[in-house]
Amino acid sequence: MRRCLSKPRWLGATASTWAFLFAFQAPPPALSQTAAPVHGASAFQAAKSTRAAAVPDPGSISNGVYRNSAFGFTCKIPAGWVLRTAEMNSQELEEEKEDAGKNANKGGRVLLAAFSRPPEARAADVNSSILIAAESTGVYPGLKDAAQYFGPISEVAKARGFDVDQEPYEFAVGVKTLIRGDFEKNVGTRVMRQSTLVMLARGYAVSLTFIAGTEEEVEGLMGGLSFAASGRAAK
Repeated sequence: MRRCLSKPRWLGATASTWAFLFAFQAPPPALSQTAAPVHGASAFQAAKSTRAAAVPDPGSISNGVYRNSAFGFTCKIPAGWVLRTAEMNSQELEEEKEDAGKNANKGGRVLLAAFSRPPEARAADVNSSILIAAESTGVYPGLKDAAQYFGPISEVAKARGFDVDQEPYEFAVGVKTLIRGDFEKNVGTRVMRQSTLVMLARGYAVSLTFIAGTEEEVEGLMGGLSFAASGRAAK
């Protein structure tokens, strides 16, 4: 059952993590030209080793399933998809260096970036994607609940041409209740649909974003998400 939540007024948010997550459809400048297969975790392990201090657990991938024991969930990655986790984290690190610490996001890191095709490969259809990120709640003084995090998310989404299709509301995924927001963007011959789930856990705002061309495809991707029946990270 959905229970809609009033939209909070959130000021002073610096959502640099979300700024580059929303830009995923355009090929990032530093992407490798070789696609990393889902079942080959070399790119993912590179991200894990370089960002180990940024999040409690960057997670792991095995047999097409992303697992994060600290946050208490797993997420299925469709067969044949490619990973860009390491590249997206490297891109953000470069942006932080350019900012010279002025507006840098100190606690935001991508945990998983999976795409139905390499982002640099242009095509007419929507590049379906799963994007999972963890951002320190310390970046947002006063952040008390997950619904508030949709303040900066919505601001960045609108700046990227997305419309809010559904205001944040409670959404159950098995034993876990998260806050969900839905967005869409009309790009002429196609419509990009995005649903983002957010939870607060272990001092982080964890966002799980699913992007596809239809609502059915988004729901299908989200259907691969599962939370542990018990565990401290599921709170």
